[in-house]
Amino acid sequence: MQEYITLFLYYLKDVKSASNNTIQSYERDLKYFLKYLQQINITDMVKLTDKHINTYLESMTSAGKSTATISRTLASIRAFCQYLIHQQVLSENPAHIIALPKIDKKVPKILTEAQITCLLDQPNVNDIKGIRDRAMLELLYATGIRVSELIGLRVTDINLQQGYIICRDSQKERTIPIGKSAITALNQYIVQVRHVLLREHADNCLFVNCNGQRMTRQGFWKILKNYSKALNIAEDITPHMLRHSFAAHLVQNGANLKSVQQMLGHSDISTTQVYMQLNKETEELKDIYNKSHPRA
Repeated sequence: MQEYITLFLYYLKDVKSASNNTIQSYERDLKYFLKYLQQINITDMVKLTDKHINTYLESMTSAGKSTATISRTLASIRAFCQYLIHQQVLSENPAHIIALPKIDKKVPKILTEAQITCLLDQPNVNDIKGIRDRAMLELLYATGIRVSELIGLRVTDINLQQGYIICRDSQKERTIPIGKSAITALNQYIVQVRHVLLREHADNCLFVNCNGQRMTRQGFWKILKNYSKALNIAEDITPHMLRHSFAAHLVQNGANLKSVQQMLGHSDISTTQVYMQLNKETEELKDIYNKSHPRA
């Protein structure tokens, strides 16, 4: 059965043009599912039934897996079985009759505008690393891009004169405007710092580490964790929290949902609507506070 999974992953990459993150997610889910099937002596996909899948999902629940993880796993199994139908290995999809578990949408955690300002002020712009770090943080908050998209940017993806970046995900791309603060920080980094960090390396990547190599996801996480200490908040600040803050602050300041969806690269606007709900709840709390607090 492993060969079918391997062919399915090639199909996702070559035919569906799925992103690396998506392919890795499918691969991980199916790897654990295959291990389970081997434990119960199912060695032929034709023998797979909805009962086997249900039992596996129940075992995930017993193991304390989140509803989101279980839902994603079922979606991976469904997609894999559908692929096997196209390959005439299966005649029907045993995962289709299993309902996806309902996921309660969590309100995204965001930073206040004051906290964002404090975070962006942390890097020492009189220092090479500080100039680079300030540019990365400014750009992340200015665009709401993912950390994988940030470290994947090339110099040619940046247009400082026109004030935008081109962000690519698999074969898709989107153009995102950037403001004056990000333009200033990026210009300083590109003109003064990038060539110093690159040394003799020839690379088109935008952000590089102190070894002159492309910045890694882990490297950026460490940088963010170091600067976030100054905010003195209990929870860890993640790159995705900056993405959420970007979107929430846009909506709070009057941006329409369709534009925010396009900048974030959401394929479904329902994913973006959570920021509208967050804004509504914030405004309701402000209204209650102003009407009820004696010193409001």
